[in-house]
Amino acid sequence: MSAPVHDRTIAAASDLYARGRAAASDQRPGVAVRLFRSALTRLARVAEPLPEHRELQVRVLVSLGAAEAEVASTDAGLAHLETARQLRDQLPESKAVRELGLLVTGQRAVVLMRGGRFSESLSVYDAVIPGIEAEFDDGRRTLVIMLMNRALGHMALNQPNAAQADLERALDFARENGHTRLEGKIRQNLGDHAQLIGDVPQALSSYEQAARILVTESPGSIPLIRLDQARALLTAGLADEAGRHLDEALPELRTNGSGQHIAEAEVARAAAALLEGDFALARKSASDARRRFLRRGNRTWAEIAGLARFRAEAQQVLSDREGRSTSRLPAELVSIAERLAALGLRDEAAVARLFAVRLLIRRKEIAEASLVLTHVPAPRATSPIDHRMLFRLCRAELAVAEDRPRAALAQARAGLRELGTIRDRMGGLDLVCGTAVHGEELGRLAMRLVLRRARRNAAGARRMFAWLERTRAQVYRYEPLPVIEDPVLAKHINEMRHVQRTIQRARLEGEPVKALEQRYTVLQREASRLGWYTSQWGRPRPVATPDEVVAALGDRVLVSLVPYKNQLYSVVVDRGTFRLLKLGPLDDIVETATQLHADLDALAPDHLPPMLAETVSASARRRAEKLDALISASLVKTLDDRELVIVPIGQLYAMPWGALPSLRGHPVSIAPSATAWITAKRPAEDGPVLLAGGPGVPGAVGEVSKLRSVYPEAQLVEGDAATSATVLTALNGTRLAHVVAHGAHEPANALFSRIELVDGPLFAHETTRLANPPERVVLAACELAMSHIRPGEEALGFAGTLLASGSRTVIGAVARVGDRAAADTMADLHRRLAEGTSPALALAEAVAVDPMRRPFVCLGAG
Repeated sequence: MSAPVHDRTIAAASDLYARGRAAASDQRPGVAVRLFRSALTRLARVAEPLPEHRELQVRVLVSLGAAEAEVASTDAGLAHLETARQLRDQLPESKAVRELGLLVTGQRAVVLMRGGRFSESLSVYDAVIPGIEAEFDDGRRTLVIMLMNRALGHMALNQPNAAQADLERALDFARENGHTRLEGKIRQNLGDHAQLIGDVPQALSSYEQAARILVTESPGSIPLIRLDQARALLTAGLADEAGRHLDEALPELRTNGSGQHIAEAEVARAAAALLEGDFALARKSASDARRRFLRRGNRTWAEIAGLARFRAEAQQVLSDREGRSTSRLPAELVSIAERLAALGLRDEAAVARLFAVRLLIRRKEIAEASLVLTHVPAPRATSPIDHRMLFRLCRAELAVAEDRPRAALAQARAGLRELGTIRDRMGGLDLVCGTAVHGEELGRLAMRLVLRRARRNAAGARRMFAWLERTRAQVYRYEPLPVIEDPVLAKHINEMRHVQRTIQRARLEGEPVKALEQRYTVLQREASRLGWYTSQWGRPRPVATPDEVVAALGDRVLVSLVPYKNQLYSVVVDRGTFRLLKLGPLDDIVETATQLHADLDALAPDHLPPMLAETVSASARRRAEKLDALISASLVKTLDDRELVIVPIGQLYAMPWGALPSLRGHPVSIAPSATAWITAKRPAEDGPVLLAGGPGVPGAVGEVSKLRSVYPEAQLVEGDAATSATVLTALNGTRLAHVVAHGAHEPANALFSRIELVDGPLFAHETTRLANPPERVVLAACELAMSHIRPGEEALGFAGTLLASGSRTVIGAVARVGDRAAADTMADLHRRLAEGTSPALALAEAVAVDPMRRPFVCLGAG
């Protein structure tokens, strides 16, 4: 081979190697493998290679080993590294050759770790890192990489302190030496560390910091960050959001060709599907992941995926969706538990045994269930919250099976206390709400036990009430912390406002809006991500005791609804007494309430043809009378004219209570819980009155102007001045805010429910950022009293967000309202409020004029 041809061959191989490393750094291992193989092919053509050619060959083999381990298998990667070691040993001794040897060994540690061989990997890291620190002269770049990777091994073996030390040292070196891309990777790993120790908001913040760096430095890393974010969201119980992150990430991961990452994402997708109750998707995702891991020779992860598949089968049996036999599952779960324990996966092994325990209890094999449970160690501080709740649930279910109800309730009480500790560390409203899903089954078990006893006497009903307060609407116990200002979040929300306004105009002009709607969805997801840690909730208030509730109620009556075995019950608190009432069949009540809601929507337009209006009105009256007989008729016999406080269940949050005949004209307040009602009942503070009118509502400007006669000192914001920024600022610190504007409830993402203003929507999410939320808010807009109900009866929507943020009372509609009916209701309401009538009574009297066309409710303290 002539010298020019020889030089061109080496240059081409070097170029391919550089491109391959760039692809590997950008998390595109499939592309990297092809480039590294092409480089080796070029180098093989060199007839008489010099030492520098061999060095290049070793470097290519080292990089190929890492990439091949991702795409094919751990063994394939280790084979390339062994070839590299042998070639390196043939080279004459020099500083560069010593560095090569350390590089080969360091990469072996990486491949072992990615293959799930964590203990082996850490031993290799511990041996090689001192040599790298002494030999390498590349601005500590290689040392940073090794420290960062060793931290991952420590985390895999549940050694958070050692991991933190490595990550902090690596971050210092990376920042000192200007290694920006590595800083992004380290921040991503710091997110993993925060997740390991249970600090979900910090994890999500670290992931977002990493994404901002890597979106330009290493775009291929973004799907991996989405995978990590999804895992954190699963910890917070946000299965739907986690599923969306994974559905975004998986196609990109498949394009990038990393079999390990694809399979890990499929395991996470199975976990999200399980939380959503989609057992078929959970089984498929877990099975696909297991096959990938087995092809790669990654036994550790293959067992983790196998556990995910068995969990799906076990949870389907326990939910009794198909009523399948459970005979083989307990033994299979115990068997996989033994394999997981042998691999050092203590938490996963415990979960497998716990599901076996639950299935054995279901089969009435109580002695065997008790024996299996004795082999489950108590959870550690770093055990995931769902594992800890499962441990408590199993012990409680076993106690029930052994007729030890007090022991079962003790386990439920301890479990919910642990869950509360985790919730106290959460960040945004979404995270605080979502966490409740992990204690849902434990709460239901406790409720079943206490309800059986509550039917016997008043003491049982009192105990039932106390448990209800422990298990529902916990988000309303938290006081918002000072807002963390984030310019990126503000930018996203402002763009969302602009896009939403543009969509409305385009629809009016008959132009296509699909691209705009897609952009809006993307922005909404990005804003949600940022909101998880920039609008924090903290300082939990204690759950109200029965005695505190009695004292706060005075002469009022509180009714807390609870479902049990398809029957609706109510715990009634009246002048210091507690009693349990059996109401009507739950399915019948919910179906009738849904039908009534549909009738009220149909009845809303101002100019409905008389015959149609009469037909719909008759239907609505029949359904209201039926609901009255099923729910309220038995309650009002002892009410007289006293205020009624109702704590509803999720399906009845949108109930137009004023439409029920027995409650017509009766003051009713709707509260998420008695604890939330007591919090909202605090003494009112002085402040200004705000009257705001949005665009596009017939008579809106006239309505708010007319109210100036009732509130002559009020601040008036209307017309072109009614922008989102102006209204949001004006809401801060007001005693009473009246807002008349079009509104929209977003059930899929309740924090982005909105009212439409001149420059676009004002989102519920933005009201969480108010330092002094308005004391009382009247929302003269359709549907803004509606809520999206999460597990634990956590109600979110525009009105619910205001209440959670600190507003005392929110009056809004739970169905569509005609413009004329809304205006008339508001005039009647404010006249009474200005006279000093309480909000609940003022609204009741205003609604009683025409209850079917005035579906407004009073939320919070009436």
